[in-house]
Amino acid sequence: ASKKTFTQVFGEWLCDMAHADPLLVGITPAMREGSGLVEFEKNFPKRYYDVGIAEQHAVTFAAGMACEGMKPVVAIYSTFLQRAYDQLIHDVALQDLPVLFALDRAGLVGADGATHAGAYDIAYLRCIPNMSVACPSDERECRLLLSTAYAQNHPVAVRYPRGAGVGVDAGTDLETVPLGKAEIRRQGQGLCILAFGTLLAPALQAAEKLNATVVNMRWVKPLDVDLLAQIAQTHERLVTVEEGCIMGGAGSRSEEHTS
Repeated sequence: ASKKTFTQVFGEWLCDMAHADPLLVGITPAMREGSGLVEFEKNFPKRYYDVGIAEQHAVTFAAGMACEGMKPVVAIYSTFLQRAYDQLIHDVALQDLPVLFALDRAGLVGADGATHAGAYDIAYLRCIPNMSVACPSDERECRLLLSTAYAQNHPVAVRYPRGAGVGVDAGTDLETVPLGKAEIRRQGQGLCILAFGTLLAPALQAAEKLNATVVNMRWVKPLDVDLLAQIAQTHERLVTVEEGCIMGGAGSRSEEHTS
């Protein structure tokens, strides 16, 4: 069987969550196909809103709906959210509204080109008050973190890449995981690799040769500072891996709590 893309995983999750929660509404700035909302529109036409190529309006529209008790999910490319940064801060984050941002095309995007490479979202999101940022490592974790993000009463962004995952079954449930908690995936000695997002799989491969510890960080914000402190005390070196810019990224975030 062919591997599912993260976009497909999101689309399936969105439909399942919409069946479970009548307050869910889906919003897209003219990216129905690209963001995986085709089935959602078919199944929930009255809860689907395509605002056209108007990212700023998409975010403020989501804020308004959240103020009235709805649970908006904004499906948007990482780079397209940059266009609505002011609205993200003033209309959503400062009011601490429960809006879920499903950020497609996080990290490198290959043929989509440099303008679509979501290299900056970790850096530009983690400095905003009340925002949380999740980085799923595979298809199953993408679904888990989407459900976890949706369950919060504040804004959360779940960033996931273009293309297929590693081939893990995403499941069909709506289970959640603890907010801001990482997990040790391999215990080694001396070196610890802190993996944010889909670089977990190559990190585990490298760790076999290096006998390194690998932590699947899952969350950039809130960061699992307790586990990070424990790892820092028991390892000589920490290496962070992420698909994003160095300045202000997940590595910077980790260093702030270990240096």
